[in-house]
Amino acid sequence: MLCCPAFGGDPVPVEPRAARQTDQLRTRKRKIILHTQRSILAYLTSQFQAPNMAAAAPITPEEQEELREAFAKIDVDNNGFISKDELTALFRAANLPLPGYRVREIVQELTKTSDQLTLEEFTQIVHGLKSSEVAQTFRKAINKKEGIFHVAGTSEQSGTQHSYSEEEKVAFVNWINKALEKDADCKHVLPMDPNSDDLFTAMGDGIVFCKMINLSVPDTIDERTINKKKLTPFTVQENLNLALNSSSAIGCHVVNIGAEDIKEGRQHLVLGLLWQIIKIGLFADIELSKNEALVALLRDGESLEDLMKLSPEELLLRWANYHLEAAGGPKISNFSSDIKVSTHHHHYHNNNNNTFKGNERGEKSRPDVALQEKDDVKRAECMLDQADRLGARQFVMPTDVVRGNPKLNLAFVANLFNKYPALKKPENQDFDWSSIEGETREERTFRNWMNSLGVNPRVNHLYVDIDDALVIFQLYEKIKVRVDWDQVNKPPYPKLGSNMKKLENCNYAVKLGKDVAKFSLVGIAGQDLNAGNRTLTLALLWQLMRRYTLNILEDLGDGQKVTDDTIVSWVNDTLTHAGKPKISSFKDLSISSSMPVLDLIDSIQPGSIRYDLVKTEDLTEDEKLNNAKYAISMARKIGARVYALPEDLVEIKPKMVMTVFACLMARGMKIA
Repeated sequence: MLCCPAFGGDPVPVEPRAARQTDQLRTRKRKIILHTQRSILAYLTSQFQAPNMAAAAPITPEEQEELREAFAKIDVDNNGFISKDELTALFRAANLPLPGYRVREIVQELTKTSDQLTLEEFTQIVHGLKSSEVAQTFRKAINKKEGIFHVAGTSEQSGTQHSYSEEEKVAFVNWINKALEKDADCKHVLPMDPNSDDLFTAMGDGIVFCKMINLSVPDTIDERTINKKKLTPFTVQENLNLALNSSSAIGCHVVNIGAEDIKEGRQHLVLGLLWQIIKIGLFADIELSKNEALVALLRDGESLEDLMKLSPEELLLRWANYHLEAAGGPKISNFSSDIKVSTHHHHYHNNNNNTFKGNERGEKSRPDVALQEKDDVKRAECMLDQADRLGARQFVMPTDVVRGNPKLNLAFVANLFNKYPALKKPENQDFDWSSIEGETREERTFRNWMNSLGVNPRVNHLYVDIDDALVIFQLYEKIKVRVDWDQVNKPPYPKLGSNMKKLENCNYAVKLGKDVAKFSLVGIAGQDLNAGNRTLTLALLWQLMRRYTLNILEDLGDGQKVTDDTIVSWVNDTLTHAGKPKISSFKDLSISSSMPVLDLIDSIQPGSIRYDLVKTEDLTEDEKLNNAKYAISMARKIGARVYALPEDLVEIKPKMVMTVFACLMARGMKIA
């Protein structure tokens, strides 16, 4: 302590010198990280151009020839036509900057006159969509030199030839190698050579797949259920069942992907599923309920609810622009294929002389070097060198940045955010945090179930993303309820009256539920879906999920009607035949221990349950949860697509318990 007697002062506490130096170092480190991070984002900004900057230019003879070549690649049967399904595949393969609804509109317009289109019609569509750069985009999609590899065989539905991206394969291999490098269970296949097909063979035994799922959503798979030693074709099949059903449970779209596809290393399917798993993990914490510092991204006039409505991609874009704006740089508009080598990076550099300065010796900083470098690949390497200093050089190589792969650039920025968000929650601002509620288990289960069925658009926020009922209509079709799409309003909605169009959809959705599906929707109106009434919306979603589950059983039972009593009777008959205790209902107290579920699994596949791994008497809450984790994973391992969570068994949630037994019944009926 020091005092100032000359001024009659009280003793003044003085921080030790070491403590002051430590704080100064921390502050300096934070500044360096923020500076480096902004320089990375600045470089990416210099790679962006808005898609509508230039009017569509006439297609030259050379470009016409390139489009003809692209058309021929898709027109595999050489009949001079492309079907609407092939058109959708072509847009996706070419990475055209079109939102999903725009592609659907084009397909719908095409369908009004014909299910096919000619090269001339295709060229007109291309001309209307983009300027002459589109020819280069299509050339990338068909040129192996640009990293697109075609896969043997074609789609049975459309005849479209499948392909996969070499750069994505390399990125995923490097990500997995780093993420699982210390996992002893993966040493038999890691590290993989990114320049070979190691990835497709390494995924074949299911172990790495299971590990990647747990990396993205921890505790999804109980490690005790993974077969790791002395693998046989049967135990490999079990691992793949476990991985696929667990992927579905976390919201991956795995319809029409089977264990054989993974075992045989079908490249486009393996990479597609891996991307879904990786993306779920990268986006896990990019939401306001998990990261309150995101409130710093609020704009004038916005509320917390407005920020809550943004998807992870939209939040990432806003986050990037937040830092770029702070650095005095231009904003970006998306993470899609608009990324291209820019000729305006010197303009950015000149506007930011004061942002990035040299060091004490007058040497130029790495960001300066990057922005002045004329060679595109070398500039990208400088930017990635900055990322490497933050430990965030993942997913992209210099050539990937130059080419502008939308998946990899999105993954790169998401990883950068997760490592160094560099956001500070504003002080002295009065926010109503009570309005920000985290997702409940029930809501997460419904959301993952919908996404696993491949609904479009993907549901990120349950109530926000179904407020126009488009997802509901897709679910109706999954349960065999016919939707008259001519009565459905589709995006883009008009600026004025957009909510009225959505409300009309919601009214139609409720009408279908009452009149056609025969759901119990007493007191539920379209306004409730549109406004996101939690209780009433969940009531409809539960009936949709229940009908979907029962339809599977009815299909297996040759159309015989299935009720809750039917399921309980089947469960008890199966348990009795195996000499195991029965249940009284889906509310039976014994379900809290998970023993009825484990016994049923063992009855369906005798010898599958290791009873030495579970506890049966005097269970604590932790022991009950431990049993439940094992039971849910084992159900998925024997082939049951279970969406319920372990906590649902421990707490005996009757609705979710019913789905567990129903899924096991479906599996048992298939085996029988």
